[in-house]
Amino acid sequence: MHDRELLEALSATATSLLDRHLSMTKEWFPHELVPWGTGRDFDPEVAWDPMEFPMPAAVRSALFVNLLTEDNLPYYFHSICGLFSEHEAFGAWSRRWTAEEHRHSIVIRDWLMVTRAIDPVELERGRMAQVSTGFTHGGRMEGPCEGLAYVSLQELATRISHRNTGRLIDDPRGAEIMSRVANDENLHFLFYRDMASAAIEVAPSEMMLAIARQVKTFEMPGTGITNFATHAAAIANAGIYDFAVHHDQILVPVVLRHWRIEALEGLSPEAEQARDRTVKHIARLGRVGRRMAERREELGALATA
Repeated sequence: MHDRELLEALSATATSLLDRHLSMTKEWFPHELVPWGTGRDFDPEVAWDPMEFPMPAAVRSALFVNLLTEDNLPYYFHSICGLFSEHEAFGAWSRRWTAEEHRHSIVIRDWLMVTRAIDPVELERGRMAQVSTGFTHGGRMEGPCEGLAYVSLQELATRISHRNTGRLIDDPRGAEIMSRVANDENLHFLFYRDMASAAIEVAPSEMMLAIARQVKTFEMPGTGITNFATHAAAIANAGIYDFAVHHDQILVPVVLRHWRIEALEGLSPEAEQARDRTVKHIARLGRVGRRMAERREELGALATA
């Protein structure tokens, strides 16, 4: 099935899911969540002091990565329009999605600046570098099947990262902000997940091949951030987002349980092989995630002994 035919076949579903999204989303205002009264001017001659807002380094890393990921919105909008369509329900969705995602970067940045939780100079340099670079994806993402498979996993991963970060913030306003953002991300995930489900019904072999590629090559959109490997290691060590989370909370519930790839029928021989590889890959990631989590627990026990 050609991309245009697939999009036409999914048009009614996109309209229905957009209507569902608009009925479920709740209006909220970033300016009402930011504690403006605690802020003050920044003196360019005075270096940022992390002790003004004590926070574990891993949580700072998560906030840094999460915000810079949201900041790269122009490139994501461009990519989504290229993968789907700028017209009718798909276009209306991408514009609505963009407006909601921009709200996330506004509220997180405002809170970080008011509380001085992150070095503002490092953050701005990171933003410039990230947006100037664009979006780095580890594998191929061509056409709507690839796009639906990837963004479904990515939106859920982003929701989990935001929510887990918020739980580790020792500040009621910061925790509430991350919870609000995570709620939005969950609705975005539901739209893409169910669009992918509809696409599986229409083009099972094409979607199975796309799911297989995206599961194998999945990377968070923050991969191109400066010093991302260091931040990612800290985030994983804190249990915010690691292989175990990726396996237990994303791959198993979405790919295996919701999309039910093991039960798909009528697949081409190539898609059948891709399914087998994907199921084995998910199982392997689960084993790796458990070993890494157990190792962290052992090291933590040794550190406190």
